[in-house]
Amino acid sequence: MVKVLERTNTEVVEQLAASVSNKQIGILGGTFNPPHLGHLIIADQVMTQLGLDRVLFMPDATPPHVDQKLAIDADDRVNMVADSIASNENFGLELTEVQRGGLSYTYDTMLELTQKHPENKYYFIIGGDMVNYLPKWQHIDELVKLVQFVGVRRENYPVDSPYPVLWVDVPLIDISSTMIRSRVKHGQSIKYFVTDQVAKYIKERQLYRD
Repeated sequence: MVKVLERTNTEVVEQLAASVSNKQIGILGGTFNPPHLGHLIIADQVMTQLGLDRVLFMPDATPPHVDQKLAIDADDRVNMVADSIASNENFGLELTEVQRGGLSYTYDTMLELTQKHPENKYYFIIGGDMVNYLPKWQHIDELVKLVQFVGVRRENYPVDSPYPVLWVDVPLIDISSTMIRSRVKHGQSIKYFVTDQVAKYIKERQLYRD
């Protein structure tokens, strides 16, 4: 009798990935509510410093850590990301989470992506402030076998982690989506905070007015 060894999904993915030539793909996830120039700078700096082939922007459907009432419809956020990255052929959209819908958990998404694309080695980009929270991420011990985490250094945040993290220095751009929403609500300019296309989209759709 032949004994069949059971293997986890992660082990299958690792074996498939080892059998093909890897492409180096960065993943920048987020709500992008709205996307701003800080997101673009982070993506470009990580890509060039680590020599990645591409960076994919991955909007959340329903992020588990954000009040749903604060996030506008996913279609609008996807459209704004598409407008933001249109001029850079090395940037792309990853719509797995939006198309799946529901709460977005990184492990589920990256397991799906690595199974679909075993030729890719994924670099998951997070801010330095998020590194401390990695022990609380769902299935983190399995997730670190699927992706290489990339931490963007931030002042006053430690770089120590029980998990492997590649650190990248990126110029501090003090722009946030929260700030932009507030400025729109109060009738203030957001020029040079977002791309011209995104500013136009926000104005035409009357987003963030309430």
